[in-house]
Amino acid sequence: MVIDISHVSWERGDKTILKDVSWRVGSKEHWCLLGLNGSGKTTLLNMINGYIWPTSGSVSVLGHKFGEYDLRELRKSIGWVSTSLQERLYGSEAALQIVLSGKFSTIGVYEQMEDEDRERARALLASLGCERLADRTYHTLSQGERQRVLIARALMSSPKLLILDEPCTGLDVFARESLLGMIERIAESEDAPTMIYVTHHIEEIMPCFKHTLLLKQGEVYAEGMNDQLMTSDTLSAFFDVQAHVEKRDGRHWLSVKGKSWNNS
Repeated sequence: MVIDISHVSWERGDKTILKDVSWRVGSKEHWCLLGLNGSGKTTLLNMINGYIWPTSGSVSVLGHKFGEYDLRELRKSIGWVSTSLQERLYGSEAALQIVLSGKFSTIGVYEQMEDEDRERARALLASLGCERLADRTYHTLSQGERQRVLIARALMSSPKLLILDEPCTGLDVFARESLLGMIERIAESEDAPTMIYVTHHIEEIMPCFKHTLLLKQGEVYAEGMNDQLMTSDTLSAFFDVQAHVEKRDGRHWLSVKGKSWNNS
């Protein structure tokens, strides 16, 4: 199992953020984690990355049980792309330097980099269609360009697990579709890591993500194959609205009262 979470709860003060969550993700199983803001998604991601410890239950990631392995070493095998990471990076650094920092999962480059490291970083930027950005400073990039650079950074260490935490936040529809197409190509590559895509927009779930965990108010609402979960009845109950779901071109699209719904 890439992720094996068993009966995990997490409490902060007198508030329960996660309650009796169990989730198993096998190798090369690409999953979506779907839930509204405040559902516990970020807490669950922080736990998978070893930044917080469960109040109860057990966590194992990439075959390593928490409490029996150095979590700093574990994080080197996990690529994580998130908006919160953007806020921590040095905006004055060139995109190439940002990508290089992914080798050691650090903010900034503090180790001596070899020529082969620079070649790999440039190759990753090229594979994501943004080699021309290598010498541009990070703060001059568009949001879509920043996300591609962050994905290249996450792939720099050849991770076994890649977590994409709402990567389309702030993108217009054209940039979103371009980024989603790129993510689909990564998932279909021969050496792709196991991927977790986190969102609250079902239309972002590309066909490569065949499984979904529905998280609601800190609890697992449902999990399984997308064609079984992405139904009007299930999502109406999950989102507490009257929803209609259509499937087009391998993706599911949700509307409420006849209008496209962006549940943000």
